Amino acid sequence: MSLHHPPSAELDAVSNKPQAASGLVRALDGLASVLMAVSGTMMVALIAIFGWLVFGRYVLNDTPTWVEQASLVLIVWITFLGSSVGVWRSSHLSIDFVREAMPVGPREALRILTDVGLVVFGGFMAWYGGVLALNTSRRTIAMLGISEGWRALPLSICGALIVLFAAARLGLRLLPLYRKRA
Repeated sequence: MSLHHPPSAELDAVSNKPQAASGLVRALDGLASVLMAVSGTMMVALIAIFGWLVFGRYVLNDTPTWVEQASLVLIVWITFLGSSVGVWRSSHLSIDFVREAMPVGPREALRILTDVGLVVFGGFMAWYGGVLALNTSRRTIAMLGISEGWRALPLSICGALIVLFAAARLGLRLLPLYRKRA
């Protein structure tokens, strides 16, 4: 298993880097940071909600019924936003010792194949997540009063972000001056 450096670190290691590629990497690093900040804020809200649950149950003897549904919605958002950032930062769990033991040519071909697979997977995820969000938008989440589509929307957003991040990584891999430093 390995944890790769963020794309910005990989691109900065290359001299004569194209300005457009460098700007793209900085923009996507910034987007990833914003997504992680949003996920972190949602995590703080989740902890506060559970604090309210414990306080309501044991101090007020009146358990708030909306906490379970609100926490489920937050967990979905936290998970999907964080996982899309994991695609960009290569921080997902991966077992790559076979690929890394290969010569440079096959190793790079497998990296490119992985990026293409992620683009395809993210596209399906975005499309069918959007379909699911639309199909469930007329129902409401019990005790919250919001559309059920809010549970499926992160699936679509995450898929679109995976397409964006994987396509950008693929484009960077295919640039003649870009060489990934493993």
